[in-house]
Amino acid sequence: MNNKIIRSICYFNKESSPESIKKIDGIAKNLTEKGFVIQTKRVCSPSIDKIIKLDAKYASDIYIFGVGSIQRDKILERFDNLLACKDTSFNLDLTEKEITKEDAQLLFEIIKSKSGKTFNFAYVFNNQPSSPFFPSGSFYQNGFSIGLQLTDLSEGCNSIEKWLERIKEVWLEIYSLFKNDPEFLGIDSSIAPLFSGKSSLVGFIKKIGLDFSRSATTDTYLKITKFLKEKNPKPVGLCGIMFPCLEDFELAEEYEKGNFSIERNVFLSLHSGLGIDTYPIAIDEKPERVLEILKLLQGLSIKYEKPLSARFVSDGKAKINEKTDFQNQYLKDVTMRPL
Repeated sequence: MNNKIIRSICYFNKESSPESIKKIDGIAKNLTEKGFVIQTKRVCSPSIDKIIKLDAKYASDIYIFGVGSIQRDKILERFDNLLACKDTSFNLDLTEKEITKEDAQLLFEIIKSKSGKTFNFAYVFNNQPSSPFFPSGSFYQNGFSIGLQLTDLSEGCNSIEKWLERIKEVWLEIYSLFKNDPEFLGIDSSIAPLFSGKSSLVGFIKKIGLDFSRSATTDTYLKITKFLKEKNPKPVGLCGIMFPCLEDFELAEEYEKGNFSIERNVFLSLHSGLGIDTYPIAIDEKPERVLEILKLLQGLSIKYEKPLSARFVSDGKAKINEKTDFQNQYLKDVTMRPL
């Protein structure tokens, strides 16, 4: 089975049009001819109206869209339009503002109106532009970036070092393919786990003989992150480890055991990760608690000059101690725990 998997090719264009789709299809063709498997093709633009039009025409399991960072008043102004999209993501940048209860309440308004869209929304701090991973992805300049599902390359590896060697080989292959393209912005070398087995980061950690809880207080993830930042031939975007609570199904199992609390998530994010990602939130959780967490992330992000984000997801029904029913193939259902 081919493990050279592109999670996302993202084309950034200030004024997106159907030409953006043609451009990204061409990039994908070059990659597939070299043996890569393409999961999603994405377009990101600050032009909300144009993205909404592209979403209406093209959104599918393959084509995904994003508008990047939008101010809260603009989100509220276009709230119904954004939530009506098939698959358009957006984020709220809270890096430099005093975070209020209204900012936290926005998440609960999405839960109340269309809970499935919590998957398409995040709060961001010191966000890095041009990441192909949504909902953090935001426009800075025209061009394209590439993000991979690097966990699959760990299949058959019995050490972190062997896995990282394979990763570097794939990066260099992509770089050599596009290095002369002036629109090539770079590779976001973030680890983006998914599902279970070879695609799960936690699954790989277990395979090499480490218990997940114990691994959190070793230098395992520091080693990986150092490699991601230093060996990438053309870094762009976030370039860290994602700990997507419900997308990495084996991490979701750790959550249910009580081994992936918000505290542990923030700790891992601070030294190696990128924030809180697809973390389940119950409908009876208090906005005040979300506000506390957002203020903490803001403070840590500023103190360490580090990109962090928070993407909480809800099914719109489950309360604390109840089982979720996301009806989303990318999210594992779990019994809710309090934040």
